[in-house]
Amino acid sequence: MREFDYVRATDTARASVEGQGAETRFIAGGTNLLDLMKLEVMAPSKLVDISRLPLDRIEEADGGLRIGATVTNSDLAADPRIRASYPVLSRALLAGASGQLRNKATTGGNLLQRTRCPYFYDTDTPCNKRSPGEGCAAMGGETRNHAVLGTSETCIALHPSDMAVAMRALDAKVEVQGAGGETNSFAMEEFYLLPSDTPHIETILESGDLITGVHLPAPRGDRQVYRKVRDRASYAFALVSTAAVVKMEDGRIADAAVAFGGLGTMPWRDPEVDAALTGEAPSRALFDKAADLLLREAEVTDGTAFKLPLARRVLRAVLEEATA
Repeated sequence: MREFDYVRATDTARASVEGQGAETRFIAGGTNLLDLMKLEVMAPSKLVDISRLPLDRIEEADGGLRIGATVTNSDLAADPRIRASYPVLSRALLAGASGQLRNKATTGGNLLQRTRCPYFYDTDTPCNKRSPGEGCAAMGGETRNHAVLGTSETCIALHPSDMAVAMRALDAKVEVQGAGGETNSFAMEEFYLLPSDTPHIETILESGDLITGVHLPAPRGDRQVYRKVRDRASYAFALVSTAAVVKMEDGRIADAAVAFGGLGTMPWRDPEVDAALTGEAPSRALFDKAADLLLREAEVTDGTAFKLPLARRVLRAVLEEATA
């Protein structure tokens, strides 16, 4: 056991102050962080416990819902308002982890969970995400559960969250309180960063920044589908997953928002895919065109080549269900 300081935050302002420092981490449910600490993948010098802060409510706000950062995945998935108006989010949450983990895992923590790349977890192998500049053992290694979109020469690690995929399709915004007390909101595409040559920097968060909540606007469509393909029926991360929010009018797709998991280094959404679907009548040719756009810049290895035809089939199936 490596020694570390532990502080229990009494309010969000104090949490942000206590949370400053390169080796300081916030903890709530701890379902990912504690595993990483046990394996010495992460060794924070200080933990700031935010689990008792009043961030555990789901409230109506600006025509949508505001989800507090410490709302558990179980409570979020079971909330009647989520199930009625944002079923794609409820289904995504229930497709992730186990009931025991969902009872502890929090909304903010889910957004910040680290990749499940086995080389990231193995401290005997080089990993640029764990130790910048060390190299990437996944290159030329086992890559079945790695990314094909948004990769770089330094990292091909996959983003693992189911919840974040659904939230990206729902145009969620992440609320962040800075160390100075100011609060800002970031769209998901702003919040997450591509690996480039700094794969260890995964989000826009800086020292002391605290996620306080997530805002869901009113859904853009009432047809919502989430499908996850994995190696086994439970306790497994996505090989490919797709979240779709669609609005139909007069037999045509009036609006579409489609996000993907199991493919990208961040929860993936391509505006060109959404644009190609909008205004068109559903057809297999249209869905295949959307898949072409999605995968046009995919970078595959021997281990991930299967994901391209799989992604096409999953996208087609989800859109057929959403537009039926």
